[in-house]
Amino acid sequence: MTHSLITNPILPGFNPDPSIVRVGDDFYIATSTFEWYPGVQIHHSKDLKNWRLLTRPLNRKSLLDMRGEPDSCGVWAPCLTHHDGLFHLIYTDVKRFDGDYKDAHNYLTTCATIDGEWSDPVYMNSSGFDPSLFHDEDGKKWLVNMIWDHRHNQHRFAGIALQEYCTSQKKLIGQRKNIFQGSVLGVTEAPHLYKRNGYYYLVTAEGGTGYNHAMTIARSEQLEGPYEVDPQGYLLTAKDNQHLPLQRCGHGDLVETKTGEHYLVHLCGRPLTGERRCPMGRETGLQKTIWTDDGWLRVEGATADGLPALHIAAPNLPEHPWPKQEARHEFDSETLPIDFQWLRTPFPETFMSLFERPGYLRLTGKESIGSLYEHALIARRQQAFVFDASTKVDFSPTNFQQTAGLVCYYNSHKFHYLYISVDDDGQRFIDVMSCLANPQLSLSFPLREGHTEGLFTDPRFILPTEGEVYLRARVDHHVLKFEWSLDADFWKTLPYRFDYSVISDEAGKGEGASFTGAFVGMACHDTSGQNCVADFDFFEYIEGPS
Repeated sequence: MTHSLITNPILPGFNPDPSIVRVGDDFYIATSTFEWYPGVQIHHSKDLKNWRLLTRPLNRKSLLDMRGEPDSCGVWAPCLTHHDGLFHLIYTDVKRFDGDYKDAHNYLTTCATIDGEWSDPVYMNSSGFDPSLFHDEDGKKWLVNMIWDHRHNQHRFAGIALQEYCTSQKKLIGQRKNIFQGSVLGVTEAPHLYKRNGYYYLVTAEGGTGYNHAMTIARSEQLEGPYEVDPQGYLLTAKDNQHLPLQRCGHGDLVETKTGEHYLVHLCGRPLTGERRCPMGRETGLQKTIWTDDGWLRVEGATADGLPALHIAAPNLPEHPWPKQEARHEFDSETLPIDFQWLRTPFPETFMSLFERPGYLRLTGKESIGSLYEHALIARRQQAFVFDASTKVDFSPTNFQQTAGLVCYYNSHKFHYLYISVDDDGQRFIDVMSCLANPQLSLSFPLREGHTEGLFTDPRFILPTEGEVYLRARVDHHVLKFEWSLDADFWKTLPYRFDYSVISDEAGKGEGASFTGAFVGMACHDTSGQNCVADFDFFEYIEGPS
């Protein structure tokens, strides 16, 4: 048995809105994926300490098609449960984010095994987001979700709706009821229901998903309420303790081990110093909890509002590490390594191939780097403050509208792109395109080091007419440096230090406007419509000391 410590976050990098379930000896966490495809990440553990990425279930058009959806829309806040021999996954597909309306459609899919083929979705409702399915002791199932109120002079977060779900009719039945309108903190969302010792417990998130975030708990002897908020305060929050390494803590779920220990998973963020920006977005943390004699849940060791701990006690379970994930992928298989995702479309075969040139990942250039429809980009999450990412690309553009290379990407208006292209005289070159968190700024070249305004396009870095080129991104907290080489022995560093903090949740519109996290990967674009191809020989991601 182990009594070691667990270090937070347990799922580093963009892994927000965690929902946890235990089935026998196995723990599973589902997290949001927003516009990245396939949808919903599910991690697996046997000890709550060591986790592996196991599957992404929303992997075909009938389950998810996000083409055209804006940045930070798509899959929000899944809920993963297990009952009646089936895994149940509830999720939201958000089609609109800005403005008074949220077009948010909620669905249910089921599967007998966690990594099997999930059923075609059952439509639930569109009244809000953060849906969760509760399996009551009497066999009934209930859906809860936050209600979105678009009306003038109304609070957008209007409370938590409860409605029964009928498994035989595969639809919600009866009338929905608003069972909880939140505490004084407001912005009440992320509901989960539990039953314990005669009480129904309702866990929610409040305060928004930024630095005022919190996790609350309320209880009632009746499912429909009224719900009494914990008189001690918040179950978990860092909002009044801005010095803590874990910030933005809230939006979580509860789990009990086979040995009777209790934990909660929760959303959290680790900001850079200075700008307080989070390149890795919202991550998943874990806290140990205890139930008090009067029936309230507390974070272990916290005397007032629950404070998130960086290191917590592991459960009394055998430690179960997994094989270390490979740092380098040679693309020798006909399946894409699980580390990687793409954007929005259920049809990656239209722009990606692992067999047309064996040993290479071939990307076919489609629309621009800002496209919300056809975007040839394959990338993986950033999971540490310090890392190197490199690749080797074979790319022979024939006009200036064709580009391919290595990109540090947050969304369509926050990225740094080290790309290869060609000028009007047929000269191949390397340059960088950046978009600095302003969707109105033309996609142009970055600021020269030391300058705070003005754009430039020269000098470009001349390449031979043909041949493979090595590209590398080196990230150290706030700073990004790009390098390139023709032989991987002699590297040339571009003479600019790029502001990497732009690749973060908070840059641009500020917290509460962007919900994903930093990715690094390979891209190819062809706005001429000629479908140029770029062949990537490998991709390597190596983390350094933080």
